[in-house]
Amino acid sequence: MIPSSLRWRCRRGLLELDLALGRFLEEGYERLAPRERALFEDLLTENDADLWAWMQGETAPARFAALLESFRLGTHHQIDGSP
Repeated sequence: MIPSSLRWRCRRGLLELDLALGRFLEEGYERLAPRERALFEDLLTENDADLWAWMQGETAPARFAALLESFRLGTHHQIDGSP
């Protein structure tokens, strides 16, 4: 079960981010390993402009690279590459 507080944190000031983060939360979050879930939650502390730029392919901090790649590719497997 996804905590309602996490759902709330996925609500952003930019509709595109709302949609992308919400879709990832619904389709991919529960498949993430615990450390990957923590990384996703860390990602949510970043500002909207940076998040959107990174999701569009701009260089992101290395710790977020694999997670953001899964957003761009629409894949929702574990970050380490396992299905």
